[in-house]
Amino acid sequence: MDATVTIDRYGVMGYPVSHSRSPVIHRLFALQTGQDMQYELLQVSPDKLETAIRQFQRTGGKGLNITVPHKNAVTRMVDQMSERASTAGAVNTIAFRGSEMYGDNTDGIGLLRDLGVNLGINLENANILILGAGGATRGIVGPLLEMQPASLRIANRTIEKAQMLVKQYAAQGPVSACRFDVVPVSDPYDLIINATSAGVRGEMPPYPEAAISANTFCYDLSYGLSATPFSVWAAQHGAARSVMGWGMLVEQAAESFKLWRGVRPDTAPVLKQMHINA
Repeated sequence: MDATVTIDRYGVMGYPVSHSRSPVIHRLFALQTGQDMQYELLQVSPDKLETAIRQFQRTGGKGLNITVPHKNAVTRMVDQMSERASTAGAVNTIAFRGSEMYGDNTDGIGLLRDLGVNLGINLENANILILGAGGATRGIVGPLLEMQPASLRIANRTIEKAQMLVKQYAAQGPVSACRFDVVPVSDPYDLIINATSAGVRGEMPPYPEAAISANTFCYDLSYGLSATPFSVWAAQHGAARSVMGWGMLVEQAAESFKLWRGVRPDTAPVLKQMHINA
């Protein structure tokens, strides 16, 4: 009798990737749902990305999460792509289906679930400001506009990138662009989302102080074991509340897990077990 057991393999590819908490999250999901699987950290440089993905597939891998800086590059490698991944121009989840690669993007739904379900934020008729116009923003603008906010403004250091996103999403809702240093503040913002990575790198973009009021909820897509520079800045300038993106991380992971395994885990106990103040 053959004693070898093949366990379904999954992993996250990024560069760097050592800081990722995804293995912990997916291990907790697997225990909760009774799934026999393993999940690996895979540090892969951009020049070796396609080779590494193909090798993972050839050796029996079932699925991958894709993180910075590979989300855009993967769109050119998959055989099929979900509408939300296509719209975002970014893939954060790959499911291997036979010889084919299917790409999806669970970032937007992960953010919406954290804001709406975990944090109780009502986005309908809200005034939303997103700081940054990079890949992280591309994945969340469409889902946010589907919630019918009163306005969604994208601020960036240079306005050209923000204007490109506005052009892409103009038909979906009230979206506009501006530079960091000229953010309109005629209407107070209900939600400010930091989609820049500068704070994590030790830099401090010119966050618009006047945009914060006592009713503003500030959300940093970045996260850490200690408060991010943006979270500290938001609290210092009188935001009603300031949180990091731990909840989004767990929620987007749950969507990936559902795509791979056909069951959506309960995220609440995982958030609690990770000692995350969501």
